[in-house]
Amino acid sequence: MENISQILFQIALIVVPSGAVLMTAIYFLRRESEKEIRSVQLELKKERQKFFLPNRVDAYQRAILLMERIHPNSLIMRHNNPGLPAAGLQVKLLESIREEYEHNLAQQMYISNPTWDLVKKSKDETMKIINLAGQAMGAASNGMDLMTKIFEIVGEVGVLPTEIAVDALKKELQGLF
Repeated sequence: MENISQILFQIALIVVPSGAVLMTAIYFLRRESEKEIRSVQLELKKERQKFFLPNRVDAYQRAILLMERIHPNSLIMRHNNPGLPAAGLQVKLLESIREEYEHNLAQQMYISNPTWDLVKKSKDETMKIINLAGQAMGAASNGMDLMTKIFEIVGEVGVLPTEIAVDALKKELQGLF
């Protein structure tokens, strides 16, 4: 019996240190492989950014341009036609907003959802301003009357939704760098 316990003790003297060495080796190998994985992931992230960053910057530029183009002041300057009936100018302004927005819909792929929602709401709110001004027009009102009413509403609103969206787009773009 004593012989068996000595044999077991000698086996334990061999197995325990061997197990400790094995566990240490496994620990360091695992740690080294995790470093390699992180390194590869970092490299992949850099490659993705190299590819996507220019597209994202373009998307933010185009979204800001969209906001500038549908800003009521800009719309009126581009579609300035005082002799046109108010209803005709209203339709023209609304069509212009829709066309600008639809032309830039794909940009949402590169812009965060909350910020794109601001862009969309800005478009909707700008259309509401134009419709509100249009509702205040009489049958004999002309384009000049509508433009004046839009300017009045814009003056009352203060900070326009398009301006809020531009600020959000700029802030988000700066966060990429």
